[in-house]
Amino acid sequence: MTGRERITRILKHQPVDRIGLYEHFWNDTCKHWQAQGHIREGESLDDHFGFDITNCWCFNSVADLDFQPVVIEETEETKLVRDGNGAVLRRHKLHDTTPEHVDFAVKERPAWEELIKPQLLKTFDRRRINVEKYRTARNAAAKASRFFTWGGPHVFELIHPVCGHEHMLAGMALDPDWVRDMADTYANLLIAMFETLIAEEGPPDGVWFYEDLGFKERPFMSPEMYREIVQPAHAKTIAYCHSKGLPVILHSCGFVEPLLPDLIAAGIDCLQVMEIKAGMDPLRIHSNFGDRIALCGGMDARNLVANNRDAIRKELAEKIPVLKQGNGYILHSDHSIPKTCEHETYRFFVDEGLRLGKY
Repeated sequence: MTGRERITRILKHQPVDRIGLYEHFWNDTCKHWQAQGHIREGESLDDHFGFDITNCWCFNSVADLDFQPVVIEETEETKLVRDGNGAVLRRHKLHDTTPEHVDFAVKERPAWEELIKPQLLKTFDRRRINVEKYRTARNAAAKASRFFTWGGPHVFELIHPVCGHEHMLAGMALDPDWVRDMADTYANLLIAMFETLIAEEGPPDGVWFYEDLGFKERPFMSPEMYREIVQPAHAKTIAYCHSKGLPVILHSCGFVEPLLPDLIAAGIDCLQVMEIKAGMDPLRIHSNFGDRIALCGGMDARNLVANNRDAIRKELAEKIPVLKQGNGYILHSDHSIPKTCEHETYRFFVDEGLRLGKY
């Protein structure tokens, strides 16, 4: 069974030969393993580990495409930059990490309506789509018979680079119509980009939305706020994807279990990543929701970072026999793999996981 066949069937809970396999890595990890001689120059991690999925990010949703980023401050380790969203973010130069939020031009509705929304409502600009990147990745996936997903941020992940989590979440309480408008505007932009991309290059096999909706032991919002403010935009984009025959995988770090009934109602086909240290329990989620959605992830990355094979073996043995029931599971860590995980450790994780994941 090919990766494309396997993932297509897993997302429908249909019988397969084994569980699926995919992973996310920090860029530093691949470079580190290449320097050690484990990965050949030019070899993809998809090929090296035999993943079932190829994922491609190719949309640019920054508001002002013509804005040249301005370096405000630079040290040996960091760079403080103002970007085309009017956001001031500090990024590390020596390693991959989430940028530090420093300041935002948009903190309330008037600045959104003046500075950002008009840019997003302009006549569609083809520079927003990296067609060549998509075409190359799609062709490579087809050649390897892997399931090919378009990947990129969804509406919540597109809003916070504009105004930051603090102003966005305060806005949900104080001016919900503003945040609802931002979510709807980005939903419409995503659909417009999909329309152009699919018409010109053909569809992917599925869509992988990135949408971090929680932190440790709590979602960022109540289920009621999610239903009122964010879910309409989710339902709109997911309905569009389904109209094109594309299943939707939703990534979310953090504790999002309280939102799951409404995320399922919005139409998601698979939940990824089920972060253990945030309070997510893949066995509980499988018990409560596994008959309605496929699951991907839920294997504690801290065991991989610690290179603790005994802990990895124990966790896999406890979880995979349960998660594989119903033919709806894809093996993945509960985060991204950093370079502190040794290549041999991750190889062990894959080999042992697939051994347990055979049907």
